[in-house]
Amino acid sequence: MPEQGAAARRVPLSRDRVLHTAVALADGAGIDSLSMRRLAQELGVVPMALYKHVANKDELLDGMVDAVVGEVDPPLAGAGWREAVRQRVLSARAVLLRHPWAPRVIESRPGPTPAVLGYLDSMAGLFRGGGLSADLTHHVMHAMGSRLLGFSQELFEAAPSPEPAADPAALRALAGAFPHLAEIATAAAHDGSSVVGPGCDDRFEFEFALDLLLNGFERLHHRGWTSADGRSS
Repeated sequence: MPEQGAAARRVPLSRDRVLHTAVALADGAGIDSLSMRRLAQELGVVPMALYKHVANKDELLDGMVDAVVGEVDPPLAGAGWREAVRQRVLSARAVLLRHPWAPRVIESRPGPTPAVLGYLDSMAGLFRGGGLSADLTHHVMHAMGSRLLGFSQELFEAAPSPEPAADPAALRALAGAFPHLAEIATAAAHDGSSVVGPGCDDRFEFEFALDLLLNGFERLHHRGWTSADGRSS
């Protein structure tokens, strides 16, 4: 252990190294375990050394968000706007699956970080480059919400155990009290590790909503939709 600490001290400390070590620490131990003291121990330095690179914990979290967003793939060269947006959103989702703490931290920031702003600007540019008007793009960005960054706020933060849903008696009881919920609960493919509801397929549900939105945006674009049309109706 002392040898590891000595080796860590021989590697020059930099902002990039601080941020990537913090990301790795959050990946391995959870974001709630992250503190300046714990991070300093991981880097083999005294806590005060960190403040030359990040002013405080908030700046550290902002930098971690930027580091994670920087992992999202660039847009596909030569792709149409719909394909390019879909590819980037699914790349962002893959990144956040590698860093499951990131959505909570992104939502906790008082404002978008520079990398998030740059990412959102590039996504708006994909819609505009595809011919969507600035007006439609404005509403598209609102409709997409956090899906642009690869996550969505679901009804349930964590899935209940799937066993009761598979039990015939439990299903009959559910059907008696909540017939419509029971009907839809048994109507689709299921995944035991889901977080979007009892046994739902996370990836399928995410892509289903994403494609539904993109299809709708494309139809509005071809219709020449404007927000004035929406307000008048």
